[in-house]
Amino acid sequence: MKLPELKIGSLIARIPIIQGGMSIRVSTSALAVPVAECGGIGTIGGSALPVEELQEDIRKAKRATKGIIAVNIMYAMRDFYNLVMGSIEAGADMIITGAGFSRDIFKIGREHNIPIVSIVSSASFAKLAEKLGAAAVVVEATEAGGHLGTMTPLRELFPSIRKAISKIPLIAAGGITDGYEMAEMMDQYGADGVQVASRFVLSEECSVSQAFKEAYLKARQEDIVLVSSPVGMPGRAIKTPFVDKMLACDESIASKECRYQCLKKCDHKYCISERLMASHDGDVENGLVFSGANTFKMKEILPVREIFDRFVKAAESVYKEGTDAQQTAKSSAS
Repeated sequence: MKLPELKIGSLIARIPIIQGGMSIRVSTSALAVPVAECGGIGTIGGSALPVEELQEDIRKAKRATKGIIAVNIMYAMRDFYNLVMGSIEAGADMIITGAGFSRDIFKIGREHNIPIVSIVSSASFAKLAEKLGAAAVVVEATEAGGHLGTMTPLRELFPSIRKAISKIPLIAAGGITDGYEMAEMMDQYGADGVQVASRFVLSEECSVSQAFKEAYLKARQEDIVLVSSPVGMPGRAIKTPFVDKMLACDESIASKECRYQCLKKCDHKYCISERLMASHDGDVENGLVFSGANTFKMKEILPVREIFDRFVKAAESVYKEGTDAQQTAKSSAS
């Protein structure tokens, strides 16, 4: 059965896949554009970038595609407001935000006629986002990579939020690696689409270093661990020598100075911007490699088009449009 489109505000994605917005410089226009060209929502990771650099990348993406280009910006960033306004000015189609909750962002969305999508990990925040004017909600569970707002698995977390939300699209995120899982979340759990991040790191177009991708390819299940982030939230990453030192509470990794001033609140145990940029550039040993819990299942680097084709083919081979599970879940929230 053919997959449904995903409508968020006035925007319509032909394929109900949002590519997760990974920072720093993991998801750039180089990745977001081919995703948008495939009919999904391509997302630029805007957190911790200079506003001018982010704007340049958004404009580059918008010149290259007529598809949907979103920007993901963590609320925990010190310059959150400037990054949001800079993204809107540069022509972003959508703002996606998590790692904290902003009430003011919805007013900005209304004033500038741009959809705001909230990433949440609880029914209470999902309901609040819908009430305040979110155009859609992403339910991000513990299987996700990067910063985590919950320790609850996706298939336990999603139903309670599905029951609470009926008027706007609800997107499932966390550990989704193929089209079969995508169809499962849509058929059995009533999701309107999925957000996928880690799978797109292992794309030819993703601009991270080859060493970063090799860390993904070599990762075993036991190599993917929880770490403490100076953002004040747990995170999920691949074990590296730096992560080993972090887990051992080695004080030698502590920040000597705050060079980037990127976070509203930071415990200074280490500089997250420095460590994320190190892994992006190829210094995986001294870097932080954020990763979803199921990265160990992925063993190929593929073009974005091939990733999409495989997702869609697998999902449509088992998807059943308008299942009882979807209708029951949505009607119960009405």
